[in-house]
Amino acid sequence: MDEQPYSMKEAMLFSQRMAQLSKALWKAIEKDWQNWIKPYDLNINEHHILWISYHLKGASISDVAKFGVMHVSTAFNFSKKLEERGYLQFSKRENDKRNTYIKLTEKGDNLLLELMENYSPEKNSVFQGAAPLREIYGKFPEMMEMMAIVKNIYGDDFMKIFEKSFHNIETEFTEEEGKIKKKNPSSFSSVKGIASST
Repeated sequence: MDEQPYSMKEAMLFSQRMAQLSKALWKAIEKDWQNWIKPYDLNINEHHILWISYHLKGASISDVAKFGVMHVSTAFNFSKKLEERGYLQFSKRENDKRNTYIKLTEKGDNLLLELMENYSPEKNSVFQGAAPLREIYGKFPEMMEMMAIVKNIYGDDFMKIFEKSFHNIETEFTEEEGKIKKKNPSSFSSVKGIASST
């Protein structure tokens, strides 16, 4: 029997460090996220669904669940609430009657853009926690190792959408007077083909 390239103690310490740090970080992220979206009467799942819908035009509920790391029933139920509020539109496709697809309405698009415009780094404890590192090193902490772990757990498709969504923000938005603004508010971003090919 081949010997493990790591000790059980090393494996357990790594797993527990990741668990403790992730839990502490998630608690701060959750609070920051809730405070950001609270004025819009949204919860984290609803905001995440709007975010995913923005980047995956015509995404299926299964795609939303996969990339939102949530159960399909959670994705469907919260999407339904967003549809009732006029933020999402449900549809079926001629060639795929089994899946339900969603896309942002103009009202949903406007809500998401308003949320982005009203993001405030001063009110974000995770950003504030990383800011001193940026001052010292001239950049924010690298995410490569964390992204590699996530990729090994969730796969290439997950990371492709992850990267595409942030690429969309970098290319489609600008900063004006300390606010994030869409460069061309009348055009929607497009990630066509990625969601449907997964």
